[in-house]
Amino acid sequence: MSAPGVQSFTQQGWEQVLAKVKRALVYMDAACAESLHWGCGSARLLEAVGAPACHLREFEPDAVGGEADQPKAVFVLSCLLKGRAVETLRDIIRRSHFQYCVVVTAVSHAVHLTANHVPPAAAAELEGQEPVFEQLEEKLCEWMGNMNYTAKVLHVPLLLAPAAPHLALTPAFASLFPLLPQDVHLLNSARPDKRRLGSLGEVDATALPPELLLQIRCLVSGLSALCEHLGVREECFAVGSFSRIIAADLANYASAKNRRKTSTGRASVVFVDRTLDLTGAVGHHGDNLVEKIISVLPQLPGHTNDVMVNMVELTALQNEEENQSMVAPGCLAQSNDTTAKALWEALLNAKHKEAVMEVRRHLVEAASRENLPIKMSMGRVTPAQLTSYIQLFKNNLKALVSHCGLLQLGLATVQTLKHPQTAKWDNFLAFERLLLQSIGESTMPIVLNQLLPLIKPSNQRTNDDYSPEELLVLFIYIYSVTGEFTEDKDLAETEEKVKKALAQVLCKESELSPLLQKITGCDASIHLTFHRSKAALDALFTSLRDIARARSLMKQFKSVYVPGNQTHQASYKPLLKQVVEEIFDPERPDPVDIEHMSSGLTDLLKTGFSMFMKVSRPHPSDHPLLILFVVGGVTVSEAKMIKDLVPTLKPGTQVIVLSTRLLKPLAVPELLFATDRLHPDLGL
Repeated sequence: MSAPGVQSFTQQGWEQVLAKVKRALVYMDAACAESLHWGCGSARLLEAVGAPACHLREFEPDAVGGEADQPKAVFVLSCLLKGRAVETLRDIIRRSHFQYCVVVTAVSHAVHLTANHVPPAAAAELEGQEPVFEQLEEKLCEWMGNMNYTAKVLHVPLLLAPAAPHLALTPAFASLFPLLPQDVHLLNSARPDKRRLGSLGEVDATALPPELLLQIRCLVSGLSALCEHLGVREECFAVGSFSRIIAADLANYASAKNRRKTSTGRASVVFVDRTLDLTGAVGHHGDNLVEKIISVLPQLPGHTNDVMVNMVELTALQNEEENQSMVAPGCLAQSNDTTAKALWEALLNAKHKEAVMEVRRHLVEAASRENLPIKMSMGRVTPAQLTSYIQLFKNNLKALVSHCGLLQLGLATVQTLKHPQTAKWDNFLAFERLLLQSIGESTMPIVLNQLLPLIKPSNQRTNDDYSPEELLVLFIYIYSVTGEFTEDKDLAETEEKVKKALAQVLCKESELSPLLQKITGCDASIHLTFHRSKAALDALFTSLRDIARARSLMKQFKSVYVPGNQTHQASYKPLLKQVVEEIFDPERPDPVDIEHMSSGLTDLLKTGFSMFMKVSRPHPSDHPLLILFVVGGVTVSEAKMIKDLVPTLKPGTQVIVLSTRLLKPLAVPELLFATDRLHPDLGL
């Protein structure tokens, strides 16, 4: 295997699971399925099971149990073995005929001790022992109905879904999102008056609800396992108040102390709060084909980072609506197909025009290898031309099977190029550029007034007009890029006009999308009154003002807006770009907003002595590996920008971008307005 990285870490974890699944029924939850999907593919699992029938089932309360001729089960779970997860295990096992059960959890035993309220001192004495897992093994035998049957519970860190060698996601933490200023009020409601928090800057681990703290600890457990695989001792840094809590937890993670003593490599892990720059998350400036594919094609069910590709065109069925669900959808992850994987990585790293030409080149080469009657044509690549190449494989089963991964990526490209939302991408981009100019020359009320004519009810909208959800994306863009502004009577009146116009539009929607249902708290527009709609928008605009204030605690990264002058138009400068440039500034100034998290007494003593002696503080550019973790999601364009930028600033430095999920513009409001941000459902 090549040098340790996110792909080898994931594959190594899955090899441990695959070693256990021979002739077993395999139950798996959605996050582990997504890790498998990107890491080594479901075909690899089915091959390891080696049974004639498909033995793969979703882990859920209603899952079908095992028959008399199915004595073995393997459960692969991303969550803690507590609460609902254990109840579901019990129910499935009791209605089955298992004699051998293996339960794999992605969460370490140390975190299970924390979840069971075992004090740190007592947990330290249990090193090398796994009482929580042992107790569950006894329960498994009890549920199987015979204490002599075999049960095994083990931890395998199935944390990542590796999208590329430089980019990996954490599906189990897809909903993890940094706090906003308004969350401070909610935290204060559970605190005595004397201990009230003044701002987000004062929020530390002790202020968080226990479920959120436990979710962070589960993430930290997985990241520590990744550092162990990479053979590195990590220095932890943070940009933003929520990232500070995660970085501090990793720096002081007790289970990592022995690992760090023996690690020969070094790495800097920098956590960044997504809320500090939502402009990059909702903007349409990324000239990347994959970003457009992810934005316009429907999501693959149960996944947060992949899409459904309609494969009907390669069958004898008519390409009609009712036939769509008859054929299994294609997808972007092609972990077992070397050629398709190479194309996928090329698409991630290329500009839109180059990417489309790369798809054509791969299709032409594949058709030539299979001696298919291809008609070459140069010049601009069109959807019709790509379709004609793809159709050549339709009646040749051998060629179809050999190049299935490539054809899925080809069809994803065609369906994206033909999608009406892709044409709208350029409209968004043009309008965002216009807004950037306006922000520099006008006040916030004038900028908001420019949006008023765009707010139209569904019966007056054409395909070129913006839906309420798309308007919401534009509002997030405006408030995030503007940053802090003066709140005055004029602004309040303009916001009120916008809210009223939007409230009326929402009441006239023929049906409410899941996002609008979440925002309004109403399942159908027929039940949505103007008063209720307006109240929901009042709350929404409070969140927008929070977004504008998100960088108020920053000293250096206060703005992502670059005003125009005589020679240059106003522009947006991504916060992640600013962070990377600051890390690798040749002058090596002490970072102001990139905080180092000490990992105990030794670091504190170093920091103390540095006031009197020449002791250099840890700096994020000190090490040959930089792991940049964006908490709350990252876009494909941002990951590419970081990958391209680091070698130009400090050649020889390796960079890995990690994040909770891949972002598309419409996913951002869903994360922002999630009601369970402070109290994630861990199934406890």
